[in-house]
Amino acid sequence: MKKSPAQETNKRPIPPAESSPVSPSADQSDGDDPMSGLQADLDRFRDLALRSQADFENYKKRSAREKDDAIKYANNSLLERLLPIVDNFELGLAAARGEGEASPIFSGMGLVFKQLNDFLADNGLQPIDAVGARFDPNLHEAIAHEPSEKVPEGSIIHQTRRGYRYKDRLLRPASVIVSSGRGRRGE
Repeated sequence: MKKSPAQETNKRPIPPAESSPVSPSADQSDGDDPMSGLQADLDRFRDLALRSQADFENYKKRSAREKDDAIKYANNSLLERLLPIVDNFELGLAAARGEGEASPIFSGMGLVFKQLNDFLADNGLQPIDAVGARFDPNLHEAIAHEPSEKVPEGSIIHQTRRGYRYKDRLLRPASVIVSSGRGRRGE
């Protein structure tokens, strides 16, 4: 009986382990590779866990800070909406002053205006005193420049609308007229 070529190849002798191209040190590194790969994965996941924990801690701190700011500045929008009312009331008070300061309307409006200002101050609103101060673009909005013999250049001559700070933030800048210094001839 004749054997097939596949059967004949199965009968060939297997070369001894010593003659194999793989050296014993390569076998050890192959055995260490899965272990070192697992160690690298473990280190990577440990690093990822530490980063996630740090991100979560930062998130908690940021959330607490945003919550404090939200509580601290909760009245911000209400006070912004009240400012035009206070401005109009101040204009009405100036008109009532024209009738005389002894007028009962003027004294009643003056009392209400004082109560309004006290309410705003109790809620952390502070008016910005601008007249005579140096112009500061962080606090003032210049609507015009006028020459002045008495007021030095860059100082505020007149305030057209009062500005306010709310606690440590600017709520509304003061609208002001700024001195451009001594007027030149021919202007």
